[in-house]
Amino acid sequence: MSFSKIAVLGLGNVGALAATLLDEAGFEVTGIDSRKLRTKFPFTVLSADISSTADLSETLKPYDAVLSCLPYFLNIDVANAAHALGIHYFDLTEDVPTTQAILELSPSAQAAMAPQCGLAPGFVGIVGSSLAEQFDHIRSIRLRVGALPQHPTGLLGYAFNWSPEGVVNEYLNDCEVIEEGARKWVSPMEWVETVFIDGKKLEAFTTSGGLGTMCETYEGKIDNLDYKTMRYPGHVKLMNFFFHELLMREDRKKAGEILTHAKPRVDDDVVYVHTSAEGDIQGRLQRKEFVRSYYPLEIGGRTWTAIAWTTAASVCGVIEMVRDGKLPNKGFIHQEKIPLQPFLETPTGSLFEKAAKETQTLSVASSL
Repeated sequence: MSFSKIAVLGLGNVGALAATLLDEAGFEVTGIDSRKLRTKFPFTVLSADISSTADLSETLKPYDAVLSCLPYFLNIDVANAAHALGIHYFDLTEDVPTTQAILELSPSAQAAMAPQCGLAPGFVGIVGSSLAEQFDHIRSIRLRVGALPQHPTGLLGYAFNWSPEGVVNEYLNDCEVIEEGARKWVSPMEWVETVFIDGKKLEAFTTSGGLGTMCETYEGKIDNLDYKTMRYPGHVKLMNFFFHELLMREDRKKAGEILTHAKPRVDDDVVYVHTSAEGDIQGRLQRKEFVRSYYPLEIGGRTWTAIAWTTAASVCGVIEMVRDGKLPNKGFIHQEKIPLQPFLETPTGSLFEKAAKETQTLSVASSL
């Protein structure tokens, strides 16, 4: 069943762009933020207090769907309100307990419940599963994502273009994996490996939440499955020192404040995606890869950071697919069960193809 009226909660960088993309895709969009914003948007903007569940339910009554671009710890209340109202729910969370709570709500849902619709979890899971579908037997799926400054400075080589709460969570919470056929939990900031993309040397290490529900989906069907964050070399050693030797893990809020004060956001960022799958195809061991570098992109007359548009485009493409009947309109939507090609054919999902072609053109031009 098609729908049109959607509320976007939280008009930060990602939320504002997601609302803009949904408006361009033909939705009746209302952006809702607790602040009174001066920025002019092409959609309706309301200022509302969404701190209590009762107020939230009243605020969401006029809509067919809600997209939460709020900090992860606010999403359960939004999901509960959407569930009670029978409207579609989408979010960007990487938080495992939040997703588990939504999963438990979903059997009785009268609409779609789709958390984890961002870049990771989200888009990389869609890509990884599409690679895995090509194999008769899957030996491994490896998902790697890095959102980084193009021109790093300092020993950390990082800039906080993403939610500090989310980054700290990913660095400190345990990580679910499948190893040698066994589904288990491992420590974050471990299993360090070297990855090269476009000639850039990067390090990858375990972080929490990037697989979404993939371990549940692939348990018993795959030998190895893991997700790692990519950073410039030396980053993980310093972060282990910061969180564990300096005991900043005991005060996550303070840790986030220190890190964002030291490494504020930058406009010139890059998102690296490196997904691979290995297995047997007609009796032969093979490897398939999807490796991309995404840079800032101009959308609606404004240049958006790579992490903003890749995240916003990920969730908007999924929302378009639900509206158009290409995904279920009721119950829990697993990212890894979303087909890649139909996703890339949506107006918003097509940005991933457009940006990849532009990057390839630039690479060829720079080598001449």
